[in-house]
Amino acid sequence: MDDCIFCKIIEGSIPSRKVYENDDCYAFLDIFPANRGHTLVIPKKHSKDIHDTDPETYAKVAHAAKIVADLLREKLDSDGTTIFQMSKEAGWQTVFHLHMHVIPRWNEDGLHKPWDIAPATEDELEEVSRLIRG
Repeated sequence: MDDCIFCKIIEGSIPSRKVYENDDCYAFLDIFPANRGHTLVIPKKHSKDIHDTDPETYAKVAHAAKIVADLLREKLDSDGTTIFQMSKEAGWQTVFHLHMHVIPRWNEDGLHKPWDIAPATEDELEEVSRLIRG
């Protein structure tokens, strides 16, 4: 896509710091990192988000994210990993080319969860379950 920044990174017209690449995916350092080594994993084939991509492409991105997570853990000696995939504006997506964030984590690194955890009621769970099942 002509106006997609990630497509331009793949074609090489915008520079990036490559972390990993295979035939289907490209991974590079995020220029707005949440933590040291924060890497984005993208498919080389453009798709807007999880809803716009086929299951095979999504599986390839997830597979590449696993490889990148292991690489970052080994090379940066991190204590853990957080992986995010955000889709659509309401899901916090800001660049509309499917991507996964692979974020190395260290104990006491200061990052926090993006939401507060609270238990659902049985009624809420039953209602949502019924809606999903039809």
